Amino acid sequence: MPSNSSNRKFPRVIIIGAGFGGIEVAKKLKNKEVEVLLLDRNNFHTFQPLMYQVATGTLSADSISFPVRKMFKNQENFHFRLADVKSIDNEAKIVKTDIGDFDYDYLVVATGATTNFFGNQQITKYALPMKNIQEALNIRSYVLQNLEEAVMIPNPEDRKPNLNFVIVGGGPTGVELSGAIAEIKNNVLEKDYPELKKSEMSVYLVEGLPKVLANLSEKASKNSEKYLKDLGVEVLLNVQVTGYDGNSITFADGRSIETKTVIWGAGVAGQYPDGFKKEVIQRGNRIQTDDQCRVIDMPGVYAIGDVSAFITDDLPRGLPGVAPVAQQQGGYVAKHILQTMSNQPTEKFSYFDKGSMATVGRNKAVVDMGKIHFSGFFGWMTWMFVHLMSIYGFRNKLITFVNWTVKFFTKNSGVRLIFHKYDEPTPEEQAKTIQ
Repeated sequence: MPSNSSNRKFPRVIIIGAGFGGIEVAKKLKNKEVEVLLLDRNNFHTFQPLMYQVATGTLSADSISFPVRKMFKNQENFHFRLADVKSIDNEAKIVKTDIGDFDYDYLVVATGATTNFFGNQQITKYALPMKNIQEALNIRSYVLQNLEEAVMIPNPEDRKPNLNFVIVGGGPTGVELSGAIAEIKNNVLEKDYPELKKSEMSVYLVEGLPKVLANLSEKASKNSEKYLKDLGVEVLLNVQVTGYDGNSITFADGRSIETKTVIWGAGVAGQYPDGFKKEVIQRGNRIQTDDQCRVIDMPGVYAIGDVSAFITDDLPRGLPGVAPVAQQQGGYVAKHILQTMSNQPTEKFSYFDKGSMATVGRNKAVVDMGKIHFSGFFGWMTWMFVHLMSIYGFRNKLITFVNWTVKFFTKNSGVRLIFHKYDEPTPEEQAKTIQ
């Protein structure tokens, strides 16, 4: 038996991951006859849809983060452990971590996703991902470091690589991030760095498909592309990236751009601990489940959110990797566990799509809600309200609202601080990667 096994009065539900899905499972099990144990390598939940605003200095990191323990301070059946999960043993019903082993009756894997570089080692080494707070802070520091370095280069031609910013991936992350960096160019650059001219800085958004925001409506896609171009973003469509050596990004059509900053938002891959059979791992490194979110051939184990491959006849490509999917699956799994415990019949999981949205700059956004499509300033107000209400904690809501309000009127607010410099790969690391 594990050293921390207890003579529990109720079954134990272990949740791995404090993302949207894991938090929802824990919340829905409040005051139920189960013991809830949440494991995560961080002691906070991150509101990922606003990560790009941390990366571009609009918000501080703690504005979109909330302590897990504080979130559940009034839930008596909830426990949290700061732990890095190494593997699971479903036969023994044990989760193995860096702080010890934990036994379980039900296990929910909600570990989310990481950046998918599609096996390109060069890009893996040099491009900047943005899937967690530290990576967002790395981007913020590196963008500012390049501007500071550009000031020290007297020849405008020589500082082009420092002032060319390339974002790869035309999904919501890429669109929102490129729009935010373009606003730094338009509203901040010449004020903070009078030695530089706005015309010297370029922002590129690279997408391999014929349009940006491919999962949204045609109208939303066209409007977002227009808004980006109005901000000065150079949108490159139907363009495939072939490599990036830290100085120049190359494309399949033979073109290249000299740049020191490539931000990669072109794909995600599920991340999960050891202990899963190869047969259940599907495209995108995701864990295959049945139509009730249960991992195939692993009784009592569920997978939800970005790490889950919810593949059915109706959904051959699975569900989209968005927060509402994880939240709805989390609520469903909590209910499913309680029904299973009481031998009640269970139903298939069904996702209700409430709509999609993306913001492009400070007062433009596109919104799809069923057959209703709108954009512009009203779309931005809708986007702002939905995101503001979704952030955990009154303090975080207030700080975020104040920051947005100040930025709307001044166009020049933000947290443009370099607390920890981002270190580029060393020449030795570069040589090793190229080999």
